[in-house]
Amino acid sequence: MNKTLIMQSDFGLSDGAVNAMYGVAHSVDHDLKIYDLTHDIPPFDIWEASYRLWQTISYWAEGTVFVSVVDPGVGSTRRSIVVKTGAGHYVVTPDNGSLTHINRTEGIAEAREIDETVNRLPRSGESYTFHGRDIYAFTGARLASGVITFEEVGPKLDVNSVVSLAVKEPQLKQDETEGMIDVLDVRFGNLWTNISRDLFKQIDIPYGGQVEVEIQHGGRSIYQNIMTFGRSFADTYKGEPLVYINSLDNMAIAINQGSFAKAYGIRTGSNWIVIFRKITDK
Repeated sequence: MNKTLIMQSDFGLSDGAVNAMYGVAHSVDHDLKIYDLTHDIPPFDIWEASYRLWQTISYWAEGTVFVSVVDPGVGSTRRSIVVKTGAGHYVVTPDNGSLTHINRTEGIAEAREIDETVNRLPRSGESYTFHGRDIYAFTGARLASGVITFEEVGPKLDVNSVVSLAVKEPQLKQDETEGMIDVLDVRFGNLWTNISRDLFKQIDIPYGGQVEVEIQHGGRSIYQNIMTFGRSFADTYKGEPLVYINSLDNMAIAINQGSFAKAYGIRTGSNWIVIFRKITDK
């Protein structure tokens, strides 16, 4: 372990919840290096928690411990787990789908259920609504600091039993690619898809070329338009839409200096379908 702990949650920073998690972690080992991934996950949005983990985890060293707490089922029968990823990272989280993206990319090498008789903040046994503090931050800190080994987290689980959310895999059809809107570039309202640059380029649209974009939700067409495939926002005028390659090497949609998501009421998940079509002469 490298004594590094990364935290994300949907708690926000308007009260003391995140600070309490820091306090618990430091009570285990004051020398821990603790960093925030984000605490602005929309409330109860397990999908976005999954995506933000994937977006970030590969940039951290092997052995880094992540604590992810987006837990609408807190206090229920859902499991509390720690997984070791295929790249050697550790994630402490409720078993509710928040590992979906990592399972598809790094893979899960091993999973263990947290033994709460050992790995729980002392004198917190009657608290059922703040597992982020009492179980996840405590266990994550113990693991990152070397107080416990991964094997001492608790009993081993079948990695295939770890919960995953439904995902629409991207696919290539004649003169078009189809996938899903994976997440929003929240601050700017851009749409990030799960369609890779390599898959998009197989429909042979050059930079500066035109591409037809359709967005569907629940089988109904929400948006359809022709826009430019650009290298950057400078390839269009202010207020114009464009298709571009985002920082994760996937295809994205934006309005130059505007919010595409807000303008058209677009959200994320496997029921939000995006199609890129090559414009052909008929």
